[in-house]
Amino acid sequence: MNAQAESPSPRAPQAETGVIGGSGFYSFLDDVVEITVETPYGEPSDSLFLGEIAGRRVAFLPRHGRKHHLPPHRINYRANLWALRSLGVRQVLGPCAVGGLRPEYGPGTLVVPDQLVDRTTSRVRTYYDGEPLPDGSVPNVVHVSFADPYCEAGRAAAVAAARGQGWEPVDGGAMVVIEGPRFSTRAESRWHAAQGWSVVGMTGHPEAVLARELGLCYTSMALVTDLDAGAETGEGVSHEEVLEVFSRNVGRLRRVLFDTVAGLPVERNCACARALDGVDPGIRLP
Repeated sequence: MNAQAESPSPRAPQAETGVIGGSGFYSFLDDVVEITVETPYGEPSDSLFLGEIAGRRVAFLPRHGRKHHLPPHRINYRANLWALRSLGVRQVLGPCAVGGLRPEYGPGTLVVPDQLVDRTTSRVRTYYDGEPLPDGSVPNVVHVSFADPYCEAGRAAAVAAARGQGWEPVDGGAMVVIEGPRFSTRAESRWHAAQGWSVVGMTGHPEAVLARELGLCYTSMALVTDLDAGAETGEGVSHEEVLEVFSRNVGRLRRVLFDTVAGLPVERNCACARALDGVDPGIRLP
C-alpha cells in the first residue's frame, strides 16, 4: 500500500462506499490516500483510507484503529459513521468476527444476518439526543424505522459475492451484540442460542442503527471464528483462537468483500435511502 496524507474537501464526494473493518482489507491496494476527517462527535477510530475497487471509490476505516487499540465499547461509532457520510459514502459494509451459536455454524462460516439483537449497555447509540452540536444546532427527536436493520440490496450483493467465490454463506439469521470486551459465559451463550439467535459479536451495534439514522445502507458480513462458550465443551473461547481463525480466512473474506462492493447497486432504491424522508433532524447532515 502506498498511502499519502491529504486534507479532504468538505464538499466534494470522495467515496461512494464505506468499509468498516481491519487494515487487511486495504493494505495491498495501490495509490491509497490517507485522510483525516473531523466530526462534531470527536475523532473517528483512525484516518480513512481512500482507494478504488471495480471502478468504485471506497473509503476504508479501521474499526478498532490500525493498531487495534480500541476495545468494542470505546469505539466512537458516531464519529465513524459521520466521517464516512461526510466523504459522500451512502453504502456501508461492516465485516466482523463473531462467535457461532449453533453447532453447524463452526469456524469459517460466513453469515450475512438479516436481524440484530442489542444487548450492549453503555454505548451512545443515537445522533438525536437533544445535545447541541458545536455549531449551535440541536437535533430534534427522531425515531427511525429499524425493523429490518440491514440493507436488503446490500445483503443480496454479499450473498451473491460469496457464492461466486464458492463460499456458500448463511443467508439470514440474527446477530446478538454484547458489550464486551469479555466473551460470554456459558449460561449467556446457551441463553442466546435458546432464543434462536445465530451469532454473537461486539461491534454490530450501534454501528447499524447509526447508519440508519444517517440514511445510509448498512450490510454486515460476519465471519464465525469460534463456537461460543455454551455451544461447545472445553475451556471456552480465547482471543488467540479468534485471531488465528480470522487470519486464515481474511483472504477469501477480502475477495468476497471486494466482489460485494462491485455488486452494490449504483442507484439506491431501498428502504435505507428513504429512512429520513419527511424527517427534520434539526441538524445539518454532511
